[in-house]
Amino acid sequence: MTAGRPGHAAGPEGPDAQGAYGTDGAFVAAVDGLADPLNDPLPGGHTSPWFRSENIPAVDPAAPPAAQSVAPSSYGDGYAAHQGLHQAPPPGPQQPQGAPDEWYDPAGYQRDWYGPQEPSAAMAAGVAATDPVSPVAPASPVPPAEESAPAPAPDRPGLHAEPRTEVIARVPAEPEAELGPTSSTTPAPAPGGRAERRRAAKGRGRRRPAPAAEQAAPAAAPMSRVEARRAARAAKDSPAVIASRAVGEVFITLGVLMLLFVTYQLWWTNIRADQIAGKETNRIQDEWANGDRKPGVFAPGEGFAIMHIPKLDVVAPIAEGIDKEKVLDRGMIGHYGEGKLKTAMPSDKQGNFSVAGHRNTHGEPFRYINKLKPGDPIVVETRDAYYTYEMARILPQTSPSNISVIEPIPVGSGFTKPGRYLTLTTCTPEFTSTYRLIVWGKMVDERPRSEGKPDALVG
Repeated sequence: MTAGRPGHAAGPEGPDAQGAYGTDGAFVAAVDGLADPLNDPLPGGHTSPWFRSENIPAVDPAAPPAAQSVAPSSYGDGYAAHQGLHQAPPPGPQQPQGAPDEWYDPAGYQRDWYGPQEPSAAMAAGVAATDPVSPVAPASPVPPAEESAPAPAPDRPGLHAEPRTEVIARVPAEPEAELGPTSSTTPAPAPGGRAERRRAAKGRGRRRPAPAAEQAAPAAAPMSRVEARRAARAAKDSPAVIASRAVGEVFITLGVLMLLFVTYQLWWTNIRADQIAGKETNRIQDEWANGDRKPGVFAPGEGFAIMHIPKLDVVAPIAEGIDKEKVLDRGMIGHYGEGKLKTAMPSDKQGNFSVAGHRNTHGEPFRYINKLKPGDPIVVETRDAYYTYEMARILPQTSPSNISVIEPIPVGSGFTKPGRYLTLTTCTPEFTSTYRLIVWGKMVDERPRSEGKPDALVG
């Protein structure tokens, strides 16, 4: 059962009698008056994007009620006609037809969903050939996917789940500026088919490339020959700048060389001297063990004894002579035994056994002899015996030319008669050779090797 068209009445004013649908455009206006269930707002609302308040037909208030009720554009009539397709109207008096509250623009609906298109002749013919009893077009093949309206939401009451074919009215398209306030919030899709709309959707939100004028840097104006020469001269460094750079490079080179030299003196020379002195000590002890060494006169640079300073943890070989390269720089202690500086040997019954050693660098065996106190033991080990001396006195500073400190009775030591003495000499202050530091000792014990080590080495 289908509902009658809005404004249709049985009788002489029916369509056969040139009634409301006999005039040109009456049927199209009636179809346009139908409510759209897909976009039908709640009562009193105007949320549809195709609402056009300017399209509401004017109603003459002076006209009789019958003329006002015949208007086919009423919202209530159109919605009631659409509901009549699926269910019978409730019993009772029909709702009176009054002035419409809102109006739908089919042209705006068609343009927003499918893009701007002109109604074809086939559509017009379909409108003319519509069943005179049904308010909508008869069942026809579904148009292509890009021209189909979206399916209605299943959660809205009163809507059927079947697809519906919209009829495009012959209403001239309105300009975009007349869409009303809702056009700013609902962007119109791109015209054309589905492929074009997809490409347009993908292009939204992408960063537009900068104009070519902004991307390309402005080309510098070519310079004349005079300007080019002037710029070249300005780019060259002045002689003062070149000289300052050269001086800076020289200072940097000298600083690096000095740093390397200090590292060599303070670190590497000690390592190398300790290695040489250790090998010499082992060699001397091996000769004593094998009985190859005979007491007598020794050649310059030849090791013949070992000095022990228990308080300073010093164990260093004693070689003949005070040559810097052959003896002192090799980490050994040198014996004054040549020329005017010749002194006694530990085995002599009387005399001053005088030796020298480095205080800094090259093994530095005498670096901390200034910390010795009276009574501290100093042991000289030879092939036949151990000679123990006790520290007696210290001279903090004297001239390098003062050789009286190594005489048989050393001057300034406090000794007044001949005896068996020991003198240690080294440079002072540290890391310089400006003066000499002197330490004296007196022999207190002579112990043959056959009797074992003295108490100073055993404890």
